[in-house]
Amino acid sequence: MVRWLPPSLTGARVDPGRRGALVLVGVVLAGAVLAGVGVWSNRPTAQPVAGLPEVTAAPASSAPDPPEAAAPVTAGPLVISVVGRVARPGLVRIPDGSRVADAVDAVGGALPGVDLTGVNLARRLGDGEQIAIGVPGAVEAPPEVPVPGGEPASGSEPGAGGAPGTAKVDLNRATAADLDALPGVGPVTATKIIDWRTTNGRFSRVEQLREIDGIGERRFAQLKDLVRV
Repeated sequence: MVRWLPPSLTGARVDPGRRGALVLVGVVLAGAVLAGVGVWSNRPTAQPVAGLPEVTAAPASSAPDPPEAAAPVTAGPLVISVVGRVARPGLVRIPDGSRVADAVDAVGGALPGVDLTGVNLARRLGDGEQIAIGVPGAVEAPPEVPVPGGEPASGSEPGAGGAPGTAKVDLNRATAADLDALPGVGPVTATKIIDWRTTNGRFSRVEQLREIDGIGERRFAQLKDLVRV
């Protein structure tokens, strides 16, 4: 390279001077700044990532409470009238679902020598029934059905009488239990018959039963063949 320089410059030293040195330093600094800007502008930048959709957990639905079991309905006791030849005739209270035998046992059982052949001891009872044990002419009837304006009427058909050859009940000598055992006659009507007899002395005709409150034509038709004077 030296051989290309003019002879006048061979061995000469370059002195830029103070001003030239400052310019040179400025050029170097400018180049450094430009290089730094280039590096900064080309740096990798983080790209924002789209946020994931927010998921809201649905509240757990509470399971419906199971329905409460209905309390079992407990039937009340049966009120049964037991009359006739038993140890303690009268009203008894026995559990629902009881049978005729249970009612008879509740009054102390039948008296010795009483024939129970015609009594269905296995029949299931209903409330308000009457059971006659050892009473001549007594007919086992279903529970009494209320009749407007009067006492409960028996379920027997009008005109139903005792079996042929059975003894009739004497209206002038019958006790309340004897009368209570007749079909269609309850304790209240039996008491009314005895009250009429006490007030009027005695029955002279069976037809006088019609004068007693609660005994109409239908009930009289049931009784006329079962009683006498």
